[in-house]
Amino acid sequence: MTHSDKFLLAGVMGWPVMHSRSPALHGYLLRQHNLNGAYVPLEIAPDRLEAALRALPALGFAGCNVTIPHKEKAVAIVDRVDAAAKAIGAVSCVIVEDDETLSGTNNDHYGFIEGIAEAAPDWQADAGPIVVIGAGGGARGVVYGLVRRGADEIRLVNRTVERAETLKQDIGGPITVVPWDDRHAALAGAAMLVNTTSQGMVGNPPLDIDLANLPKDALVSDIVYIPPETPLLAAARQRGNRTVNGLGMLLHQARPAWRSWFGIDPEITPALRAAIEATF
Repeated sequence: MTHSDKFLLAGVMGWPVMHSRSPALHGYLLRQHNLNGAYVPLEIAPDRLEAALRALPALGFAGCNVTIPHKEKAVAIVDRVDAAAKAIGAVSCVIVEDDETLSGTNNDHYGFIEGIAEAAPDWQADAGPIVVIGAGGGARGVVYGLVRRGADEIRLVNRTVERAETLKQDIGGPITVVPWDDRHAALAGAAMLVNTTSQGMVGNPPLDIDLANLPKDALVSDIVYIPPETPLLAAARQRGNRTVNGLGMLLHQARPAWRSWFGIDPEITPALRAAIEATF
């Protein structure tokens, strides 16, 4: 059956989910490729996640993205989990296979690295120490991507040291856990700073960090994309640092998802980026 013979269906499961820009992103790609289909927001309560995922084959879905707070729970629900999702400990993308079983993967690391590479083509993961703030699901994807990209020093800062130590053990690599109280000093000599927490997102307080020790040639990244410029990024830009928000991470995750769902590798274009930015 060709794509022209079938209504293509995918979506994003979250709780809440209506704020997500994924439907706008994937809707744009469906129109760009002249495909008959839809990508829908699926607001699924945590206690209904297994039932919702198991219903995907019967409803004709090719798969779905999984977002907060379902990523970690989905690992235990799908039929198989690939190496990336196992290491990260979370599923961000579910694929309905031909036999109607469910496969889980995690495209966060791919989206993050490709988003950075697009915004800063000269960036190198081994250019110097990288400070990562947070040790949750977002941090796991970011750190996994940085390790795979060749980072030789990652300073992992989190309010709960135990959670950071667990991340270090699960993912491995050149990770040093830094206590929260030492976060300001940890910026000294860093080539990159990444915020993986929700601090700075609309409705949340700014990230509590003093950039005084951060070199002005360091790259500052925030995986938050609403607002497009968080207080962290604004402060970094004002002192002369290059900044990258989380929109590129969102956009580039679409590529491996589409390859798995539809056998298509979509291009992430400036026009696509502009269309999503217009929804903010």
